[in-house]
Amino acid sequence: MRKTSPVTITLPHDMAAMVKAKVASGEYATESEVIRDGLRTLQARDAAVESWLRSEVARSYDEHAADPSIGIPAKDVMARLRSSYRARAAKAGK
Repeated sequence: MRKTSPVTITLPHDMAAMVKAKVASGEYATESEVIRDGLRTLQARDAAVESWLRSEVARSYDEHAADPSIGIPAKDVMARLRSSYRARAAKAGK
């Protein structure tokens, strides 16, 4: 019984070149291995995002729903972000 399915894909020239370069460098034996590894990476990223949404985001939402007073007004969050950005930009400019 075959455990793979052939699929035809079309890639932009730069991505196709990247796949071919990975094989040419010896990092991968075949173009299919490159694509499979990319898909495994995508699966891992999707799983990490899903886990974060279920654990952190849902928990924060539930905590805020139970006690809205713990929330931080959006204008305060934006002020903090702007201040932090300005500080980092000033430090990088030195």
